[in-house]
Formats: sequence, C-alpha cells, structure tokens
Amino acid sequence: MNQLDLYLRSKGQFTDDDLLRIQACATPVSVRKRQSLLCAGDVCRHKLFVLSGLLRVYRVSKDGAESVMRFAAESQWAIDPESYVNETPSHCYIEALEDTTLLLWTKETMNELFAAIPTFRQLSDRVREESHNESLQRIFANISYTAEEKYDAFVAEQPAVLRRVPLHMVASYLGVTRETLSRVRQKHHQLR
Repeated sequence: MNQLDLYLRSKGQFTDDDLLRIQACATPVSVRKRQSLLCAGDVCRHKLFVLSGLLRVYRVSKDGAESVMRFAAESQWAIDPESYVNETPSHCYIEALEDTTLLLWTKETMNELFAAIPTFRQLSDRVREESHNESLQRIFANISYTAEEKYDAFVAEQPAVLRRVPLHMVASYLGVTRETLSRVRQKHHQLR
C-alpha cells in the first residue's frame, strides 16, 4: 500500500477501486531541492500531494522579504487556493525544500473524481475546512501570541518540520526576526 492509499484510508471509507482511480488520475512528479512548482504570476493549475519530501508556500513582499505561509510535508496537500479556484495569477510561490516526490491533479481531473467518488469530495471539503481553520488560528496567533508562544505552538504542532527547515524560514513562518527566534530558542532549551 502506498502513501496516498494509507492517507486516504485513514481519512475515509474508500474502496479499492476508488483508490486505484484516484491514483490513476494523478501525475507523479519528482522535483529537486529548491525547484519551484509555482511562481507568483502563474496560475495554480494543480493540487499537490506530498509523498516524500517537503515544500514551502511563501509570498514575497515589494521589498523582497519572504513570508512563509505554510510547510507541506509527507501526506499533506499544497496549493494556492485563490489562484486554483479562481484561475487567477498567484501571489505565491511553492518550492521544494528537499528532493520531493509528489502527485498532481488538475482541477478538471479533481472535479471528475469528485463527481465519481463522493467520499473524495467530502475529504477535499474537510481538508479545505481544516486549512481555513488553521489559517484563522495562525492569524489569531500572529496578533495575540508572544514570540515564545508562537514558537512553542510550532514545536508542538510541527516537530518533524522544525528539524528539516532552516531557522530563517521558521522565523519567517512565525513572523519574527532571526534574532528573536534565536533568543526564544535559547530560552526554550534552557527551560528543558
């Protein structure tokens, strides 16, 4: 059983035929570390499922500063939902932080799968809802939490990602400076 099958079976009641059809409609892709899958200005035309490796979704401000929106590791999805749904130019970049193996589905293919496999549509709706809720929680954390609380939450929620991501990207994700992150990490390790 492959990574996608394990993921789908853990999330819903899929038949063997469902799993075969979903897999057959996917395009497998391997990308190298630092390779881009989406650039700002391009339309996001695929939903990406990470089989192995790690992606980051980020934006670049007018002054060139990068802001990491999210990380996607094994058994997670990556997409720019606004660009994908509206078929408009993206404001985001999606980049591999490690050599990464993915499965890609076009919007048209996904819609065909949703029509044929209602459980898959339900899962997609649930994933979208969870992503929305995570975004709201991140907004709340960014306006309400101290740097220490943000770091503690990140460590608790994404410990495997923390070990695989350069610290400047963690700082960007948390919305703090590298210096602040260094201070917080030092304090965090002293308390342990």
